[in-house]
Amino acid sequence: MASSSFLAVFRIVLLVLFFNGMVPMHAASQDDILSTICKKTRNPSFCFNVLKSAGTTDLKRLATFTLNLAHDKVAQTRALAQSLASKASDPKLKERYATCAEQYGEAADDIEDGKKDLGEGDYNGVNIKASAAMTEAGDCQDNFTQPPKDPSALSGNGKTVEDICSIILVIANLLLGRA
Repeated sequence: MASSSFLAVFRIVLLVLFFNGMVPMHAASQDDILSTICKKTRNPSFCFNVLKSAGTTDLKRLATFTLNLAHDKVAQTRALAQSLASKASDPKLKERYATCAEQYGEAADDIEDGKKDLGEGDYNGVNIKASAAMTEAGDCQDNFTQPPKDPSALSGNGKTVEDICSIILVIANLLLGRA
């Protein structure tokens, strides 16, 4: 009984010290750190699965990992939108897909800029760029609120981009708190 009380108090002390920047990230358990991040995102279970695969609890490394993941998903989604635009027979869908391709091009630029900001220690810049990329993905999805609906995987990819960007936003805010 006393042992479990000690462990509970010890964990709380570690978390308090961690958030005050007095203990490095690796001193707290991986699950505690991931939980701290993921509970603040729009899709905590997705976040937990993504960050668990990162193999680190260092905030900067997690930011790099998720920025790279976002970049890959944005590039994949842009290519899909371009392909769909070139094949669509419905003029409205063709236009919407072309618009999405442009929006994902802008999102890719935002993510690249976010990577540069991270390298420079500009965590507010990372936050702004991730938010912009998230908005671009959302704007693409908003193009399909009226018929004709998007029959492709584009909207699912857009949700994934938004979920990844949500993780980046939380990590950037945690980094801002430590700066």
